[in-house]
Amino acid sequence: MKQPLLILTGPTAVGKTALSIALAKAVGGEIISADSMQVYRGMDIGSAKIRKEEMQGVPHFLIDELEPDEEFHVVKFQSLAKKYMKEIWQRGHIPILTGGTGFYIQAVLYDIDFTENESDKKYREQLEKTAKEQGPHILHEQLRMVDPASAEEIHENNIKRVIRALEFYKETGTPISKHNEQERRKESPYQFAYFVLNDDRKHLYERIDQRIDQMMEAGLLEEVKKLKARGFTKEMVSMQGLGYKEILAYLEGNCSLEEAIYILKRDTRHFAKRQITWFKREREVIWIDKEAYQYDEQKICGAILAELKNRGWKIGENHEHTVRSNV
Repeated sequence: MKQPLLILTGPTAVGKTALSIALAKAVGGEIISADSMQVYRGMDIGSAKIRKEEMQGVPHFLIDELEPDEEFHVVKFQSLAKKYMKEIWQRGHIPILTGGTGFYIQAVLYDIDFTENESDKKYREQLEKTAKEQGPHILHEQLRMVDPASAEEIHENNIKRVIRALEFYKETGTPISKHNEQERRKESPYQFAYFVLNDDRKHLYERIDQRIDQMMEAGLLEEVKKLKARGFTKEMVSMQGLGYKEILAYLEGNCSLEEAIYILKRDTRHFAKRQITWFKREREVIWIDKEAYQYDEQKICGAILAELKNRGWKIGENHEHTVRSNV
């Protein structure tokens, strides 16, 4: 018997958080954050991290587990997520992967093998030196030449992932995107239901702009100042996240605050577009269009529960009442 796994994802600012809580209460779920930024302590506003009071008693994992200078990547995420999933099943509950980092979700869903070949230390050092002396865009262009699909997916500032992709190509002669695609075609070891929450593009972009205005009002500038004062720099993966690198650029005198906010809004909209493109490539995905449900979260939650029941998931008879009382 395959163990159940519920996935709720979608582009940034689409409204996953409130829906994930309602679903968790309805199905007896515990939430694992599939987000590359919310794992860091002290990075709350810029990552739109769920607050303790918003959790409504639902257990959450992979939130506030690391310091910003600690390494976090897909392999670590996969390992920790699988550990938490096992613990959740042992408690008789259902793990709910919630977040917008599609590659992280894919890594768990299809149990992708990230076993590394013997790496060439000299080659890695050479790539790191190139990035430092000539800028990350040089490596990114190298990657685009040999693996355009990976270059499209990996941002040039994510130097570690760019280097890993170049290393993989050098070691195997195969683009890492092709390897990942083959891994993704494997059958999932879980009984899963994969929901993507989506919205009208114009409405979503308006929500993104509003959310960033709210982040600034909530103290994003002060949050980044504190992180900078603690010695966290733009070279760290954590500080390359949306909301942090832009404000850091302002604090370092590279642009005005108005320019930083403009760039943050623009790049977040671009990020949301890339997320939607990613989810469209995934298999066995159920799209939930918020507009089709008149933006009524009770109706959206009900539709998801109806789909789970149709699939034979045992979610109990009292869950409809639970949903009504908690959405």
